[in-house]
Amino acid sequence: MTGVPRSGLVRWGSLGAAVLVLVVFLVAQRQSVDVSYGRSPTSSDPVKEGSAGELADVTVPSVEEMTAMVRADAVVRLPGSVARWDEAAVREVIGDARILVAPPGLDEAERKRVRDVEAAEIRVIGTDVTGGGLQATSTGLADWRIRFAQGDVTSLLVTLAAKLNDKPAAEDVDRFRWREPTAAELDPVVADLRAAGVHTGAGATLARVPKSAEAAFPDGALYVALPRQPFGEPVPQYGPALTALFPDRPVVVMYGDWIEYHGPRAEEFADVVGTSFYAQAADRIATYAYPQANVLHAYLNRVTDVRYAGLFDRPLPYLPLDPLRVALPALPWLFAACAVVFLVLSANSVRRGGTARAGTPARLAGLTALAIEVSALSSDPSLVRGMSKLRAAGDALAEDLPDAHVRTLLDDAAAELDTTAKALGRQDYRSDVYLRGRVA
Repeated sequence: MTGVPRSGLVRWGSLGAAVLVLVVFLVAQRQSVDVSYGRSPTSSDPVKEGSAGELADVTVPSVEEMTAMVRADAVVRLPGSVARWDEAAVREVIGDARILVAPPGLDEAERKRVRDVEAAEIRVIGTDVTGGGLQATSTGLADWRIRFAQGDVTSLLVTLAAKLNDKPAAEDVDRFRWREPTAAELDPVVADLRAAGVHTGAGATLARVPKSAEAAFPDGALYVALPRQPFGEPVPQYGPALTALFPDRPVVVMYGDWIEYHGPRAEEFADVVGTSFYAQAADRIATYAYPQANVLHAYLNRVTDVRYAGLFDRPLPYLPLDPLRVALPALPWLFAACAVVFLVLSANSVRRGGTARAGTPARLAGLTALAIEVSALSSDPSLVRGMSKLRAAGDALAEDLPDAHVRTLLDDAAAELDTTAKALGRQDYRSDVYLRGRVA
């Protein structure tokens, strides 16, 4: 094998470096494209219905049976229903409209049967209220609290009925009332929190605190899970009492599907987390019968998001250095520099040519120039393959391999660049056309 001149090593080395840089850049670009438009983990995720324990073991009668029930009674409550309301306040606005109330946790087929009962002007599934093609929605923390802590849908029914009957909406009144917990109520809660950090009241479904608690509250928190509270009765407010007993400790209290945060910076932190969480998850929670652990898990994830957003004087989490991301802006410039070195040396080689192989470097240089020009317009895989063939051809030429082998590699590269040109719809970037233009 003959020796390779130093200029040849530099020339083909620069081509190899250019190809490598281009491949790295294009692959990184493909891996970086991940566009998301506010994808909701509770409403637009691809999780199959029923896989998160949100379906209850309940069924509803046939459409015909429910229709007969609604025609016989103005308000029909199916077994398992949880929604309640102020009868007098609702009847004053709703008039003779008939209401069908179904339990939460129905699958899509059973929800469809409920919606198909045309005799019912208003339908309530879980605490989701619809009628006349409209859906009543909660507008703030007070609405979500009474809805998810006590199953009270009075304001939703009044608002929807007023809209359906073209009546002015009544002034919204917060019917939720707190009271101090008694010693008999507070003592067992405190004992469990001192022993294990968790208290699960009778009727609550929280079996254990989700692992997401570790990221939400790295220094630990106290958790109290209680069942949905009786409709219309004052609710014991454990948060302030527990905060007084456990100062500087985060306290999370669940009343059914409603979650209260108390503790450090609660006056600003609690409302931000609660509003952002229920604004996104309320419809899902209202319709399905999620175990409390699932609701708490999603809430704690939101706590983590808020805390690590740099709010409330919490430092951002450490992110290790990604060398590729740091170097990525420089790769196009490095590619251009390598390509320029190769083109200059190739031009000098062509001018010094006269041997039997003089045409091969010129064709390699021309195809490389074409690839560089096309790379600004395309990231098609054929372009990457073509650049790889050009690098192999350059290596073969530098190592003085047979002309037939080099020409085969250049033919393959030209074919790949033709595929790229076809994908772009640019005939002027076909290999033969481009090379003829360079000669002309």
